[in-house]
Amino acid sequence: MKISLKKLGPGLLFAGAAIGVSHLVQSTRAGADFGLGLLWALLLVNLFKYPFFQYGPRYASATGESLLDGYKKLGKGVLVTYFILSIATMFTIQTAVTIVTAGLASSLFGDFVSIEVWTIIILFICFSLLIVDKYKLLDNLMKIIIIVLTISTLVAVVAALLNNEQPISFKQILPDNSFEIAFLIAFMGWMPAPLDISVFHSLWTIEKKKTDSEFNTKSAIFDFNVGYLSTIVLGVGFVFLGYLIMFNSGETFSNAAGEFSNQLLEMYSISLGNWAYIIIGIAAFTTMFSTTLTILDASPRAMHKTTQLLFNNNFKKGYLFWILILVIGTIIIFFTFASEMGLLVKIATILSFLTAPFYAIINYKLISSKHTPKEWHPTLKLHILSWFGILFLIGFSVWYLTTL
Repeated sequence: MKISLKKLGPGLLFAGAAIGVSHLVQSTRAGADFGLGLLWALLLVNLFKYPFFQYGPRYASATGESLLDGYKKLGKGVLVTYFILSIATMFTIQTAVTIVTAGLASSLFGDFVSIEVWTIIILFICFSLLIVDKYKLLDNLMKIIIIVLTISTLVAVVAALLNNEQPISFKQILPDNSFEIAFLIAFMGWMPAPLDISVFHSLWTIEKKKTDSEFNTKSAIFDFNVGYLSTIVLGVGFVFLGYLIMFNSGETFSNAAGEFSNQLLEMYSISLGNWAYIIIGIAAFTTMFSTTLTILDASPRAMHKTTQLLFNNNFKKGYLFWILILVIGTIIIFFTFASEMGLLVKIATILSFLTAPFYAIINYKLISSKHTPKEWHPTLKLHILSWFGILFLIGFSVWYLTTL
């Protein structure tokens, strides 16, 4: 087991980045508001996004370069488009994950300071860790974090099932009004994560290969599959928790970060007992903190690499420049939407879904091109799944835009 865990790396970083808002916020909301009626959406979007996420570590391990290098080979316009989309989404994504982390910190450690102050504290801690290169410590802890959260969530689901006295309904629902459709698109937007994380994953894969000479393409895909499967299991688990504890209870989740966090932790307390509040709270906070830290590291890293490729320069302070820009932008957006966590999450997740077809198409085009060694081109099954995935993402985007 220890040997297997040591071999895992980028896949669990992916899981750490993915298991956050999409699971703690969106999945529990889905269960609370729609019961198990949106399980079809969770499973389908995970299925149809799978190949495009997998192409990140597949390309990086097969070629020794990141997806960003590959995008440039497809044409400078592709890289420019990535740059523009990243500028449009990176701040809302960072703010969305940070505000949830701040809410959990307030619930766990006390509201003696405001959510706004907690946000600044968390960003400062993350910034300091990244600048002094202490991220490796959290990287090593990521394996423990994911295992603890997975076990605790599954135990909570089993306990909630044992306490449940009502028949469980698996009736599936297709939203039919603009409000419900907007939630559906937001739910799928970050389930299990925004597709641009495939770019981050390719960068992490390159770093892994530098420290582990045995980390080849087969092990990179296996590593990814482990992380991806864990995000699906936990996504289903949080939907069940929202359903078993809050569906038809007359309660709804608050849009305010602090109140939402209290409701989330109380869900575990109801199903497991009061002892679970602190334990699960720490697991949830650690997960969201790791998501905040991972995204705060990955976005500037990707933007630094992108500007290097676009302008053919080697600006050594580029990473520091972009991380400062991201921190400042996050604080500005946060103070603008401080009391509207729900709205902020909805904006970020919908933007991520609407940009997903772009990443799906270029990732598929790159992995099928002459720039990828032929032996690592997609199999026939992956080709077919990719075609259906692109149609799925475009189709739901058009459906949403036509219902506005």
